[in-house]
Amino acid sequence: MKILIIEDELYTAKDLERTICEVHPVAEIVEILPSVEESISFLKTQAPIDLIFSDIQLNDGLSFEIFQQVSHSAPIVFCTAFDQYALEAFNTHSIDYILKPFERETVKKAIDKYQQLRQPAQPDLEAITQAITARLFTPQKTSIIVHKGEKYIPMPLEDIALFFIKHEIVWAYTLTGEKYVINKKMDSLEASYAPAFFRANRQHLIHRVAVKDASQHFKRKLLVNLKVPFEDQILVGKVKTKAFLDWLSHH
Repeated sequence: MKILIIEDELYTAKDLERTICEVHPVAEIVEILPSVEESISFLKTQAPIDLIFSDIQLNDGLSFEIFQQVSHSAPIVFCTAFDQYALEAFNTHSIDYILKPFERETVKKAIDKYQQLRQPAQPDLEAITQAITARLFTPQKTSIIVHKGEKYIPMPLEDIALFFIKHEIVWAYTLTGEKYVINKKMDSLEASYAPAFFRANRQHLIHRVAVKDASQHFKRKLLVNLKVPFEDQILVGKVKTKAFLDWLSHH
């Protein structure tokens, strides 16, 4: 069985690779791809693939974009950090999923399901996208704990302009220009606070209320201008441009 893994976190991808090989020793991991762009290029080569394990949220966009642009026959097992509430919304469709962090039993069940079906099937991408969107638009937490010295301070999300990564530390930057350390990973913040916040790139998760406008930039990227002074450029890659503009128009 030839398997393709699409995952932008190398440690996670390697963990999945090890687990697949444990539960199905004859499986061959053909390639591990970290982005929408690279996955599209690879799948256009028509390399023989029996099964695809794909993360949903990649650094340069949603993996649904891959399968909308490339015609292929391999069934897909989506990998996601979304909770069971979101997953149940599309559980009836002909597509399997596994929750992160991966468990040996869920990976085994996904492969067993493929072997039972043995019938290549395209997922209902529109239905899945709607389900994920519905989950993202569910009201989320309204505050977050920030650190200042030895103090833990509850801060309303409405006061935060963006979250950003600097020197491998996650910070919250307020609408008044103050910075606070956040003891959470950016992926966790994105999952908790979307759709009010948009993941412009790996380093920046921006709040809609802080966006002044956006302008065209080099190589079809967008430069996001905030209503508050911020020292770094915030760029949205060309793959995420449409999603960003849709987000701006709906919020």
